[in-house]
Amino acid sequence: MKFRLKVEVGLKPGHSDPEGETTARLLRELGYRVDGVNVSKVYTILLEANSKDEALAKVDEMCRRLLANPTKDNYTIVVEEAK
Repeated sequence: MKFRLKVEVGLKPGHSDPEGETTARLLRELGYRVDGVNVSKVYTILLEANSKDEALAKVDEMCRRLLANPTKDNYTIVVEEAK
């Protein structure tokens, strides 16, 4: 079966986000009232697996090995069957 997985990787609380801070400052300079901006990356991964659980396990391993830094990043994974 084919699965589409969306992985969102963002900084854990307490870690500085210079890109988010700069974006928030620039938005305020443009007149927008924002309390803050957090920047994250989203990966869309298509893969073959025998089950949803297997697909999730494969992508979780990808996150731990490459896509996220466990010291500073949190990540979430959403799995759906690809049509």
